[in-house]
Amino acid sequence: MRLRLLLFPCLTFFFCGILVGCDSKSEKGARELTGEMLEGKKLAEKYCSSCHLPVEPELLDKDTWKNQVLPAMAKQLGLEVWQGNKYFQNEKSTISHSDWLKIIAFYDSLAPVSVSQVKPPVAAISDWAGFTLKIPNSDTSKLATTTLVAINKSEHAIYTSSAENPDLIRWDKNLKSSFSTKLSSPAVDISFAENNKVLTLIGEMKAYDSPSGALFQTDSNGGDEIISSGFIRPISTTSTDFNKDGLADYVVCGFGHNKGGLYLVKQLSDKTFEKIPIREVAGATQAITRDFNEDGWPDIMALFAHAGEGIWIFLNDKKGGFSSENILRFPPVYGSSSFQLADINKDGKQDIIYTAGDNSDYSRILKPYHGLYIFLNRGDLKGGKLNFEQAYFYPIHGATKVIAKDFDQDGDIDLATIAFFADFQHNPSGSFLYFEQNNKIKFPNFIPHALPISNSGRWICMDAEDFDGDGDTDIVLGNYSKGFLNQDNFKPNWNLYLPFVLLVKE
Repeated sequence: MRLRLLLFPCLTFFFCGILVGCDSKSEKGARELTGEMLEGKKLAEKYCSSCHLPVEPELLDKDTWKNQVLPAMAKQLGLEVWQGNKYFQNEKSTISHSDWLKIIAFYDSLAPVSVSQVKPPVAAISDWAGFTLKIPNSDTSKLATTTLVAINKSEHAIYTSSAENPDLIRWDKNLKSSFSTKLSSPAVDISFAENNKVLTLIGEMKAYDSPSGALFQTDSNGGDEIISSGFIRPISTTSTDFNKDGLADYVVCGFGHNKGGLYLVKQLSDKTFEKIPIREVAGATQAITRDFNEDGWPDIMALFAHAGEGIWIFLNDKKGGFSSENILRFPPVYGSSSFQLADINKDGKQDIIYTAGDNSDYSRILKPYHGLYIFLNRGDLKGGKLNFEQAYFYPIHGATKVIAKDFDQDGDIDLATIAFFADFQHNPSGSFLYFEQNNKIKFPNFIPHALPISNSGRWICMDAEDFDGDGDTDIVLGNYSKGFLNQDNFKPNWNLYLPFVLLVKE
């Protein structure tokens, strides 16, 4: 997730196969536009296509379009914006004042006064779903600003980092803490190997394009080193041997703000590293490495937010580069936040489980299209066909991350989600949901459980591994207790000091 003022703006297109509620009626309405409305629509398509395809007016309410999104977009087109929503043309403007007013009229006329919400297909059950809550001691002199939680199952330990104290902290099986490693900035991702740990250090927490992020390695002998630096707010890293030389390479997602990108950090024979851009645009969020086309060489699937919001695949060309293809696209108001690959319907193909819910830019309203999505794999990459079809949606305001695992060990994939921008005022239990898949009934059939832990923290990060060594999967949730709220007249009612909670599967 990009918490845009903390961890993780531009618009893209309305994709009919993906958007909840898209139907022939809206398409018919678009075709029947005439006069100034039709002209405004065409102008929006013309000028917005420089960085994205236009967004349908119905996705946001009138006030958000008028006072938040359109003023921000006007600046991208070189217009001066005074007093919030008054526009003036100058020599740098790429659109005339009169044409801009037609775009405003198009959105203002067709946008709803408020965006209608949707009810979930199945109400969540309030119970513990076979989990037991365990909590560490907390220091009431320090606000919880956890940026990393990770379970090292071989050690039966949890590692954390935070904005207030970026150093790596180790928590043992009794949840007692000890200092592990000095860090220059908060860690937001970590991977464990037999003798070392590789951490992604975000550098700048706020939404500035500061190239202060780094890939950092610490080994069991106490040796610490920067593998690669100069990243703009990197938030995740994955590793594999891309050129089959026996050396580990890394893929780093530099989320950035207006700058960023997906980078290959290639390990050279002298054990130094070379940073190579793969797709240098802001919004790189998460990457998964795998041999997708079964040619014996590792490839990359990556999620991007910002203007080019969607999922891309990068196929290894076996010569040190990649060819790319877009798989799924989403409107930027979705706020793409995470994805997983898993055979969710047990047909032998890897499906995409995706969350949308980052809600920290210009349109901070509750959105009916935020939530958990499943796209079933209907194609065959080896045969050159890519086709993912939406098969499931569960609305979750502010959904931040999903983890797909067989938590209850019954042979099918279950899901766990967190939501940093949940509807805390009316539905705080949506901040953590566990989706138990019932394998006795035809897919999709999930039983959502709302565990009663919303008063324990505000969850921004999550990991799931076997912490206690009993063979099943446990869940740890990191509490970033502060940060702005999108709801008026609401004060946090969660624990401000607890760094994390552990959900142990019974």
